[in-house]
Amino acid sequence: MDVESKQGNKFSGMTPPLNNGSSKKRRGRNYCFNCLAVLLLLGLLFLILGLTVFKAKKPVITVNSVSLRDMDFSVDIARLQVHLNVTLQANLSVRNPNRVGFKYDSTSAILKYKGQVVGDAPIPTGEIGSRETRPMNITLTVMADRLLSNSGLYSDVLSGSGTLPLTTYVKLSGVVRVLFKIHVKTTTSCDLYIDVLNRKLANQTCHYKTKL
Repeated sequence: MDVESKQGNKFSGMTPPLNNGSSKKRRGRNYCFNCLAVLLLLGLLFLILGLTVFKAKKPVITVNSVSLRDMDFSVDIARLQVHLNVTLQANLSVRNPNRVGFKYDSTSAILKYKGQVVGDAPIPTGEIGSRETRPMNITLTVMADRLLSNSGLYSDVLSGSGTLPLTTYVKLSGVVRVLFKIHVKTTTSCDLYIDVLNRKLANQTCHYKTKL
């Protein structure tokens, strides 16, 4: 056997070198796949938390009590007018059931007589912490000049029942941040009946509404 034939047999039995380019491409594809899988798992985890543990819940305003703090009235029979001053004290509480804070904008508590606004009280911007219940004491005073212009007041006060129908209305609008901002509105209104002759609160009925 000649030299060339021996050399050919020698090289034919050796393993060919690996292709480094293909190996790097495979490692790159595996890395991208792993990153994508991790991102999908994280997204799924946040979605589950957002729909369960951190799901946005509705804050609730509760009217604990409404009391008549002060009332003065007089009747001008010649002019068929009633001069009336009324001050109400409303004790409210706002409960935030969320695991994050509820930030609400400034607003006003409103006092109405047959749909006409006759008094209001400002409620400044604030924040209620996670699962916190915040008390609010609001003083509402009837603006006598607004009542004076209402012709129905005279008949209400001097009627057989002698009651003055009033309505309080409070609305809080704000946001809770659960992964992203969620806008929330919560309202309450109370129908009040004041016994003018006996100077006392005769009856009250409250209604609640919350919207995400």
